[in-house]
Amino acid sequence: MSLPTKVKLVDVGPRDGLQNEKEPVPAEIKIGLVHRLQDAGLTEIEVTSFVSPKWVPQMADAAEVMAGIRRKAGVRYSVLVPNMKGLEAALASRPDEVVVFGAASEAFSQRNINCSIAESIERFRPVVEAARAQGVFVRGAISCAVGCPYEGEVPPSSVERVARLMKDIGVQHMGVADTIGVGTPTKVRRAMEAALKHWAIDDVSGHFHDTYGQAAANTLICLEMGIWQYDTSSAGLGGCPYAKGATGNVATEDVAYMLRGMDIDTGIDFDKLVDAGKYISDFLQRKPNSRAATAVLNKRAG
Repeated sequence: MSLPTKVKLVDVGPRDGLQNEKEPVPAEIKIGLVHRLQDAGLTEIEVTSFVSPKWVPQMADAAEVMAGIRRKAGVRYSVLVPNMKGLEAALASRPDEVVVFGAASEAFSQRNINCSIAESIERFRPVVEAARAQGVFVRGAISCAVGCPYEGEVPPSSVERVARLMKDIGVQHMGVADTIGVGTPTKVRRAMEAALKHWAIDDVSGHFHDTYGQAAANTLICLEMGIWQYDTSSAGLGGCPYAKGATGNVATEDVAYMLRGMDIDTGIDFDKLVDAGKYISDFLQRKPNSRAATAVLNKRAG
């Protein structure tokens, strides 16, 4: 067991967390969340996605949000792009990084983007080439890496295949995502081991939803493998529209609390992080979906 001494958290709350909110969240609120996250010490923030507003109305203000951010030195701002049209719109907003995604499940790929896994990867080839030609870093994500709402359990061999295909088209970093939050430590370790057959340990990250309360345990098993990069979501925002009852990414506050208690450096000001989660939760008129944040806020109130 070789625990990392430093961990990088990528807060995906502004994008992955808010994209499924049914009521519109104004651009100024999204910008305010980004500002609070960077003030709390987050150096990687997934801000928005350049997708068709027909499919994801919540992200229709992507360009406005990116234009409104007060950029901070040392912070990387990423956006998700589904295709060349999305990339072209994204590049005008000067992101530091774009994110492309492919499913490890054929059924999910067909239901989600109407094509096979192989076809989806080929669609991304020109996107990756064009982004890199502009000097923009390309991060990839493998969704449904341990379970699929249509297929059930996803074998590690499927993860290995997508990890290899992503590498082949020039993706520079690989995220392994338990999109619907059904993973357990053993299953997540096997999925990570599959990705590591094609990727160096410094080039992989974990993305765990907390539907069954396993995200912290899944993070811990990956820490024990030496993996030091993770996607988390402020206040545990989010969900998955394809899996009934699925919750958001593991809360940034919960992971930051765990890491702090393990003497692993994140560079995050925990109290400011709790404030950021409270800010967006207050706007959404609900409590943060974070046990650590709830404990701190209760203590403050007391």
